[in-house]
Amino acid sequence: MNFAPLPSVDAAAVPSDGFVLDVRENDEWAAGHVEGALHIPMSDFVGRFGELTEAAEDGRRVHVMCRVGGRSAQVTQYLVQQGIDAVNIDGGMQAWDGAGRPMVTDNGMPAFVL
Repeated sequence: MNFAPLPSVDAAAVPSDGFVLDVRENDEWAAGHVEGALHIPMSDFVGRFGELTEAAEDGRRVHVMCRVGGRSAQVTQYLVQQGIDAVNIDGGMQAWDGAGRPMVTDNGMPAFVL
């Protein structure tokens, strides 16, 4: 079987108003995340898929994020198979942080990548 290459984007190239889906676990999210991102841990993803389809119903591109890009690649592949315009963020949160992109926490503590 031939698999199309997974669509991916560099962390520095994600638009500042882009729609980010974070599939990391709760402890990783709490340490630091992209402001305005939708958080659905990969472990909950299938059960909460409707939340994503609602959020992306306008057809906008979904930028999928994890820590280094492995889990998000799996989720991106699934989304593409469902006909959703999804791209994997190469290097995940580590690349996002390395590119100097902003991160926030829900508790006001300094954000970091767990």
